[in-house]
Amino acid sequence: MQITLLDGSVGQEVVKRSGERPTPLWSASVMMDQPDLVGAVHGDYFAAGATIATTNTYTVHRDRLLRAGLEDRFETLLDIAMAQAKAARDAHGGGGIAAALGPLGASYRPDLKIPLQEAARLFAELVRLTEDAADLFLIETASSLAQARGALMGCLATDKPVWLAVSVKDDDGSRLRSGEPLQDLAPVLAEFQPAAVLINCSRPEVIGAGLDILKRFDRPFGAYANGFTSITDGFLQEAPTVDALQQRQDLGPVEYAQFVMGWVAMGATIVGGCCEVGPGHIAELAHQLRAAGHEII
Repeated sequence: MQITLLDGSVGQEVVKRSGERPTPLWSASVMMDQPDLVGAVHGDYFAAGATIATTNTYTVHRDRLLRAGLEDRFETLLDIAMAQAKAARDAHGGGGIAAALGPLGASYRPDLKIPLQEAARLFAELVRLTEDAADLFLIETASSLAQARGALMGCLATDKPVWLAVSVKDDDGSRLRSGEPLQDLAPVLAEFQPAAVLINCSRPEVIGAGLDILKRFDRPFGAYANGFTSITDGFLQEAPTVDALQQRQDLGPVEYAQFVMGWVAMGATIVGGCCEVGPGHIAELAHQLRAAGHEII
């Protein structure tokens, strides 16, 4: 079977390597002082076997930058992120670039009710500014039907593939973090026709239940999990920083790859890692995929 192997955590990895204290802008702030760190992370994932570089644009949103008094750096940060991914891909000699479109406002916050037309406008601007360098657009960590719909509306003008990745509850992979059934994505997918649907930034233990639903949607599907112990109440406050979350100590490369190989056995063809899943995890996953006779594309 042909498998698209995504990279792992980009933002978390950049912040860790920077040695800087986490901010609400997460890894976007690192690009202002240490942009080459981003390219180094992309390079390490390509070397580990990933075939896609996910750009460091997850938190590059006008609303988040405005809150930090940095809205004037919006286009500059996008340009830096895209250039770093392209340079790493070119140095590697191949691979794709997925422009990451993170959620508006904050992650895991389906309670933030951003009007659909406003969300669509903001995402459409991101798409327009990154389209030349992107091979595809990856909507990440959509935690409600409304978040998924708003982001997909913003991608309507592009002819490039759009992948939708949603985040599910820590204790129930059949429900979005909003509590809405994952099955209720069906009409949204039918309306916007994304090229693939995935589960991301969720506990690996619950992803199998979600994939049981995604595989009914008649399109490529997959997953990339996080390595957090849980999404804490502290992270769900205004302008959180990632130090409110704790890394698991029981999810090394071998353990993580075992989860992912189970998803592949279910039919998943797009896999990788999210927060706290690093190059070592991706290298082990690439090894296990090849050992099982899969072709990584």
